[in-house]
Amino acid sequence: MNAPDPRSFGKVAVLMGGQSAEREVSLMSGSGVLKALQSKGVDAHAFDPADRDLAELKRKGFKRCFIALHGRFGEDGTVQGALELLRIPYTGSGVMASALSIDKVMTKRVWLAEGLPTPKFKLLRRGKYTREQVRAVPDELELPLIVKPAREGSSIGVAKVQGYSEMQDAVAAAAALDADVLCEQFIAGDEVTCPVLGAGDEARALPVIRIVAPEGNYDYQNKYFTDDTKYLVPCGLPEGEEAAIQDLVLKAYRVLGCRGWGRADVMIDAKTRKPWLLEINTSPGMTGHSLVPMSARAAGISYEDLCVLLLAGAALDNEPMEAQAN
Repeated sequence: MNAPDPRSFGKVAVLMGGQSAEREVSLMSGSGVLKALQSKGVDAHAFDPADRDLAELKRKGFKRCFIALHGRFGEDGTVQGALELLRIPYTGSGVMASALSIDKVMTKRVWLAEGLPTPKFKLLRRGKYTREQVRAVPDELELPLIVKPAREGSSIGVAKVQGYSEMQDAVAAAAALDADVLCEQFIAGDEVTCPVLGAGDEARALPVIRIVAPEGNYDYQNKYFTDDTKYLVPCGLPEGEEAAIQDLVLKAYRVLGCRGWGRADVMIDAKTRKPWLLEINTSPGMTGHSLVPMSARAAGISYEDLCVLLLAGAALDNEPMEAQAN
């Protein structure tokens, strides 16, 4: 495949920062992407929607956007919808797929409807649940279990609950971040992640990464700010398992309507070796600790080339048919 001419992209905005709880990580991702694109000769500029009106993108003549925003107001369909109205192509999934994918409960409902495996769960809505209902969750899901906000990323607000006495605090902490609290069956075993590039039938899965975090705690700190977490690629899984996970992740990506790129997190049951889909990220991190660049490197794609490849795939959900044909 011939590399696109960087000049053909026109003026490019790298959207970074934003207003979510993941702002700090987004700034790191965006800075890396900006530097990579500029090193390839792309006319790329930083653009923080927390400081600037998105309408400026049109006024300043930007022709494409690389979305390096994470979390709310970045990968939830809101920015994507604004860019659709401005008619500026952008990287990653469109409005519907972004909105679905950031909501872990809606994601699970779609996967279950399509017969894809995801751990059992219970949804608690802020202000609607009682102490008795919270205490009863382990009776249904067993202990340990996971409690997390339905629409946060980077493991923000996630707790592993070992006993009944920990439930109230874990749910309260998650409810402080989101109106919907997801309580989820805990799957003991290998934690892996698998990136995907492309759209529809052309989408392809990159190498699987196995994550070995200190004491099994792959939290915000261990994701971005320590070197204690081990990332194994090649993943070292038994023969056939990696291919099966890649196939599962591709199905999970396609049924949500994702495009551009994404990364799905999977747990492999230690006893049965069955893979279980946890969630999908439609605007993955691009920091020095991030997993999509790591997997891409294992597939022979450099960080800089990955950024250009993603930018080349920038699109709109609702492009006129004549534009799509060109």
